[in-house]
Amino acid sequence: MRYAIYFSPPGSDPLTETASRWLGRNAFSGEGFDDYESFADLTEEPRRYGFHATLKAPFELAEGRHESELVEAFSAFAASHAAFDIPEIVIGSLGPFFALVPATLHQPLQDFTADVVRHFEPFRAPLSERDIARRKPETLSESQRANLHRWGYPYVMDDFRFHMTLTGPVSEARRQEMADILAETFSGFIHRPLTISGLGLFVEKERGEAFTVHSWQPLAASNTKDVRNG
Repeated sequence: MRYAIYFSPPGSDPLTETASRWLGRNAFSGEGFDDYESFADLTEEPRRYGFHATLKAPFELAEGRHESELVEAFSAFAASHAAFDIPEIVIGSLGPFFALVPATLHQPLQDFTADVVRHFEPFRAPLSERDIARRKPETLSESQRANLHRWGYPYVMDDFRFHMTLTGPVSEARRQEMADILAETFSGFIHRPLTISGLGLFVEKERGEAFTVHSWQPLAASNTKDVRNG
């Protein structure tokens, strides 16, 4: 069993519905869709993970830790943090992958994600040598390699970039077509704020299986300052 702490809008959110139909699966309900079957080859990889942004990457529980403790800590963390907005999201790319990304770096989001990574680190079992090798550390930057060994994932802290993956690798020949299709599909959500309203605890029961939502908790603390201005 592996766990992950992801950002996802609530299961009933229109963005969740649109993205689930695009990817072909809803991680909340497990329901499959064939609305965009012609692009199923490009959405196969993100479909398994469900629509999300990685905050704490998938991990096995550390020795002596139990799921009930993780669930309790997850609920308490969400209750102690306030919701906030990313000022604007757009269709962007990370190498050959397309994703929903912030239009510009948003420091409150960076700080929040770093807090998630640190807070849940005591629950994470050390990576196996196989898991480390799978990340191809020889291709990572020095800071990313340090992150991999310290936090179990290369793309955290200063190397973190928020993204909600929409495709696997897209060939150069198809990139403009895909950019246009995604812009149309997500036209109701891009170039406007995205509220980080809650967190999802996702689970993978066996390696290689689809991730599903174990629970979703709203960020429920009162917001006493305008986090958009830091």
